[in-house]
Amino acid sequence: MRLSSMADYAVVTMSAAARHCGGQRVSAARIAEETGLPAPTVQKLVSRLTAAGLLRSSRGAGGGLKLARPAAAITLADIIEAVEGPIGMTACVDAEREACALDASCSVKPHWPQVNQALRGALAQVPLTQLAGGAR
Repeated sequence: MRLSSMADYAVVTMSAAARHCGGQRVSAARIAEETGLPAPTVQKLVSRLTAAGLLRSSRGAGGGLKLARPAAAITLADIIEAVEGPIGMTACVDAEREACALDASCSVKPHWPQVNQALRGALAQVPLTQLAGGAR
């Protein structure tokens, strides 16, 4: 399993935001500068992360970005799901997927929800504080 570039960049973006936690708000441009990510990419990620309730954005003087909750309460699973959607190893358990040719006879399909839950559980054990190098 490999994360998409956008999910990887979302983790980098959130880690940078967490390092500013407790200080003044930080701009998306500053995060782009600090991380080396392209500014348009950071802007796109900020929109997704804000929509997912992980960041708060405000405009005007003193505006910028802040974590929506403490870094310790945000997990790697939260960040990945904000960009990728629900975490899962296969698409065969998705209700909106196209029918699989093996659906009727697949002996593995009933086990995928448990595997997906274990994977999400492992990612949920990694707090943003750890990813940000000790930010609170």
